Amino acid sequence: MHIISIISVWIIPILIAYILIYSAWKKVPAYESFVDGGKEGIKIAVSIIPFLIGMLVAITVFRTSGALDFFVQLIRPVLDWLGVPSEVVPLALIRPISGNAALGIMSDILKVHGPDTFIGRLASTIQGSTDTTLYVLTVYFGAVGIKKMGDALKVGLLADLVGISAAIIIITWMFG
Repeated sequence: MHIISIISVWIIPILIAYILIYSAWKKVPAYESFVDGGKEGIKIAVSIIPFLIGMLVAITVFRTSGALDFFVQLIRPVLDWLGVPSEVVPLALIRPISGNAALGIMSDILKVHGPDTFIGRLASTIQGSTDTTLYVLTVYFGAVGIKKMGDALKVGLLADLVGISAAIIIITWMFG
């Protein structure tokens, strides 16, 4: 543990020194490049705002309208047959859309069931083994103007499905 503490204290200063030495060696104006990157980052952040607001409104409408609860109740018999707790379905459905909304759902699951329960472990594993695919595609691809994202969408959602399936299988195997 002592070595990790030393590395964590020194890694950032060493990285900054390396960047400055490398930029001086390549004769690249480091500070000006840093400022230009900051300007570009602010432009991208401003261009992302409309996409972000649209996504957050859609998630809020989906959750508060009761559509999410209706869907979960609709597939509950299949989930019971598979041995999947219905409490994690909202997390599995929302996680590809929004990380913050999924984190809120997972926090609610952990408050109700606890972190050391089967449902708590499953929710935590789903949260950690999936990504915010639709959020990334909508916000970041939209901000840089990428229009054709069909393959990225398919691969991203397939990866989420594999992550959710693997979480269910592994947690059931280890703790079920």
